[in-house]
Amino acid sequence: MDSMRGGALIDAQEKPSVWLKLAHGSGAAAFGIKNNGFDYFLLLFYGTVVGLEPGLVGLALLIALVADAISDPLVGYWSDNMRSRWGRRHPFMYASAIPVALSYFLLWDPPELSQMGLFVYLTVLAVTIRTFITFYETPSSALIPELTTDYEERTSLQSYRLFFGWAGGNVMSVLMFGILLAGPLGMRDRDAYATYGIIASGLIFLTILTSALGTHTRIPHLHQPPIPTERFSARRIFREMIETLSEKSFLALFAATILFAIATGLSAALAFIMLNYFWGFSEVQIFIWTCMVFVSALLGAMIAPFATRRMGKKKATIVLGVLAFTIQPAPVLFRLLGLMPANGDPLLFPLVLTINIIDLSLIIAVTAVAFSMIADLVESNQVKTGRRAEGVYYAAMTFTRKTTQGLGVLAAGMILSAIAFPDGAPPESVSPEILRQLGMYYAPSLLFLWLSALFFVSRYRIDKEGHLENLSKIAAARGDAR
Repeated sequence: MDSMRGGALIDAQEKPSVWLKLAHGSGAAAFGIKNNGFDYFLLLFYGTVVGLEPGLVGLALLIALVADAISDPLVGYWSDNMRSRWGRRHPFMYASAIPVALSYFLLWDPPELSQMGLFVYLTVLAVTIRTFITFYETPSSALIPELTTDYEERTSLQSYRLFFGWAGGNVMSVLMFGILLAGPLGMRDRDAYATYGIIASGLIFLTILTSALGTHTRIPHLHQPPIPTERFSARRIFREMIETLSEKSFLALFAATILFAIATGLSAALAFIMLNYFWGFSEVQIFIWTCMVFVSALLGAMIAPFATRRMGKKKATIVLGVLAFTIQPAPVLFRLLGLMPANGDPLLFPLVLTINIIDLSLIIAVTAVAFSMIADLVESNQVKTGRRAEGVYYAAMTFTRKTTQGLGVLAAGMILSAIAFPDGAPPESVSPEILRQLGMYYAPSLLFLWLSALFFVSRYRIDKEGHLENLSKIAAARGDAR
């Protein structure tokens, strides 16, 4: 059975302080900054500014994704079984800071190389960045079940992480669009990307260290894995991972996360096309839209713990999800029915912006509650197997989000191809019929994906009473072992 240092269970039941939540959550900004750069700027920079063939950029990222498929579960398993004076998680967190920050800085300031040289350079750095961000993100996320056993407080901890993750990425978007790329060269300003690399890598380093140092004092109260009685082997690792991931409630969340990620990727890939072409918003309006993400992130972080306390996690996810995922496509559906103001109407932008602020805050809240449900799987698995496997659970979810968002981008490309959307055409030249078809594909696709995800959430079986029962069984087993 799992061993635990003295007093850990009692300490874990106490509510984490606001400082601990801020310290732990702030590290998620590193993951948010990295994701933001890879999602929005990497292809643009290497394909347009540096001059690397876009196909080679995609191949480099695919290779990095394959490396993730190997590194993510191994890092999760390794951090579950690490024995050190700094506990299971912190050695990985500290070890990630310099490699991630340095490689992210180098990514945005490549030397003059041939096409093959640039491809190798990008591939090596992409693999390095994604591997070492996993060294931080998976062990750091896996701290949530250890920092508290309290059902509601786990949602609060996850809310802080999501707030900093969204805010960290959005800070860099605002900085890029509002300042660094606002010069005469615009999106083609190579020096702007180099400056971005300096600022972003510095923030990544700072937030990782802040999170690691801010949670360092909790190390004596965290779980310590038992001394292994069986030799480590590939067969043992594979067997234990399968045993851990076969939990039915985990499989339900796993399926839901896949669908959430595809929907998120689809929405993100078509976001600027919808804003610019479908709604006809100006660059200034789109910049304001981007800035308002901070408001949504803050509201979402406040809604999630409140909803968990009032309804429990599964019901809160479903109720908030139904609200969020029907609100999101509603403006598009209303436009198709002729119930929205025309493009250029002064009422249109504040109306759609307000709806988006509310909707995005609900989506962030849903994500926070759903991800806090992973934490409660830990004790359920411990009752069955005698092992704590936080790292394996969070690694599986992290990898799923990384891979399936690409399917969302693929779905967006298929929609644009299906309606023959003109490449590079100014907004005013796109026919109303094509825009109508864009809305007809966009809204129902998102609604189907989101609601399908909620169906799988409904299959999750661990409620607050079940969680408390699992804690009691673990405490009883520990008492018998003594």
